Amino acid sequence: MAKDRKPQPGKPRPASRTEKRRRRWWAGGVLAVVVAVVVGYYAYRSAADLPGTLMADQGNAHIQVPSEPHVAYNSDPPTSGPHLPYLAPWGIHDAPVVKELQVHNLEDGGVMVQYHCPSGCPELVGKLKAIVQKYEAQVILAPYPGLKQRIALTAWTRIDAFDDLDEARIQRFIRAYRGIDHHKR
Repeated sequence: MAKDRKPQPGKPRPASRTEKRRRRWWAGGVLAVVVAVVVGYYAYRSAADLPGTLMADQGNAHIQVPSEPHVAYNSDPPTSGPHLPYLAPWGIHDAPVVKELQVHNLEDGGVMVQYHCPSGCPELVGKLKAIVQKYEAQVILAPYPGLKQRIALTAWTRIDAFDDLDEARIQRFIRAYRGIDHHKR
């Protein structure tokens, strides 16, 4: 005969299996929510702290020549869109790089550092060269006639433009975007 156990005053009654499962489920659910909030917060902070302005992705269609008709770029200098099927050499350029060529370099994880000085700025160019020369590949320095500000940084779907040299800002932009392949798979 089974004895009926009566709860004794002052002693908690033992939890049933169902109650134990329910507690574990609630604890697991609370833990999952906490983890999701923490991961979400850090993902948001990471994206919010990226340098430059995000531009809409205009795709990566190839064109055969720069004069081939294509959609207008949504930024100047461009940050994505139709481009030539080959790359500009990485490094220092004394002449402007055609927009349709720049975009392919960006797609391949490159960063463009461009400048515009209507009356010349050899000191600025010298400092920009010193920054870009630190990178063997995936960074290009080139003049960009008609640029609204003296310096523009571009990467795939990102742009930052300013007038005064800020080496830390340039380095941060390059570190954030250099080497990220953007080919559509």
